[in-house]
Amino acid sequence: MSVIYPDTQLLINGSWRDGAMKRRSAVYDPATASVIGHYAMAEPADLEEAIQSAGTAFAPWRDAGAYARSGILRRAGVLLRERADQLAELITTEMGKPLIEARAEVMSSADLLDWFAGEGRRAYGQVIPARTPNVTQMVLKQPVGPVAAFTPWNFPMSQLVRKLGPALSVGCTVIAKPPEDTPASPAALARALLDAGLPAGVLNIVFGEPAQIADYLIPHPVIRKVSFTGSVPVGKQLAALAGKHMKRITMELGGHNPVIVCDDANVETAAAAVAGFKVRNAGQVCISPTRVLVQKGIYERFAAALAEHVGKVRVGSGLKPGTSMGPLVSERRLKAVSGMIEEAIQEGAHILASGEATPQPGFFHAPTILTGVSLSSRIQNDEPFGPVAILSPFDTIDEAITEANRLPYGLAAYAFTSSIRNSQRLQTELEVGMLAINHTLLGLPELPLGGVKDSGFGSEGGSEAIDSYLISKLVTQAAI
Repeated sequence: MSVIYPDTQLLINGSWRDGAMKRRSAVYDPATASVIGHYAMAEPADLEEAIQSAGTAFAPWRDAGAYARSGILRRAGVLLRERADQLAELITTEMGKPLIEARAEVMSSADLLDWFAGEGRRAYGQVIPARTPNVTQMVLKQPVGPVAAFTPWNFPMSQLVRKLGPALSVGCTVIAKPPEDTPASPAALARALLDAGLPAGVLNIVFGEPAQIADYLIPHPVIRKVSFTGSVPVGKQLAALAGKHMKRITMELGGHNPVIVCDDANVETAAAAVAGFKVRNAGQVCISPTRVLVQKGIYERFAAALAEHVGKVRVGSGLKPGTSMGPLVSERRLKAVSGMIEEAIQEGAHILASGEATPQPGFFHAPTILTGVSLSSRIQNDEPFGPVAILSPFDTIDEAITEANRLPYGLAAYAFTSSIRNSQRLQTELEVGMLAINHTLLGLPELPLGGVKDSGFGSEGGSEAIDSYLISKLVTQAAI
């Protein structure tokens, strides 16, 4: 490794420092299971200081103007691109994904900063025609205030940008609680923003006990909005806490995303797309395809093609050339995925295909395709969040839609078909926030990112993303 892994401190009011009690916790390299560094843990006194810092910085940042804020975000994007190789090594070291994926995350983060820099300039209000000639009626768009943002480890940099971008662009300040598994990547993003000219206090970074931090930040009267990306159970808890205190929320939660492959699909194209996406980030992607539903007329052909692609996957350290898939992020994630697969096999499921995973230190698991999985099996009902997919046949499009909508999740879905009729039915009837037909490309800066049902509330992409960081203030004035 050419980059020395840094210990990570808290960022409060523009200064990097340890917590009040100097507590620290370890960070592990998922490819070796060894300790590579530590992060500072925040105490209540640190959280209060971060909140007060964000509160004090809010008015000057709000009043700085959209063009000034936009310029800082764009400069930060330039810095990320200049530092991309170094930052990619950092992400791979603490998270595990192959370098090519880590570098793509850095470049995507820069693109997101560019996108939101532009959207902040277009936070338009409106003039409403009045009923009398001497009255002016306007709706002003103003920042909601300081934001508490909670982000996950699977995309440690870009997931934080999806919150910082819209918040900072419209004039909000932020206290962010990034993931403790991968603290250095979000800290490096914060440094790029500070180097680009972000004023002290506008962004504060804290690490520590997640529940303790959430319980302190969310009810605090200075905090006006909560944004969380993570699991459904935790998201529901935080949404309930935010609702109790009348705080705005954005929740981007988990899914158990279906893929519908119809008889009229291009089998090879569909199999290659599903296999490629399934091993991306070792399956640790909220929009990863997991329940693959294939029409019976092409089921055997598709299964053979999918197995061939999965069998070619090279599992290993993300820092090594030629690696197709890295380790899972932690031992607990490895045990969770392995446990779900073992349960399914005990209940009668079969392994259709499995990639090669040479025994080695670290949290590695071979990509796995299961068949014959009972609908009552846990893996059919709970998101595995790992390199495993379930292959199941279906007869009719009605049957596929029913199965796709069976679960309470509604994040993303994918379909492969050459039929306009099938496509239109899927667009109308699938209960998801995002649908990709004949490809798997979601998550671009200009596209909405979010789900329905238990998969969340609001969007973290596209023009919609800034809406929840703004209030609509009516100003009506009569001439005197």
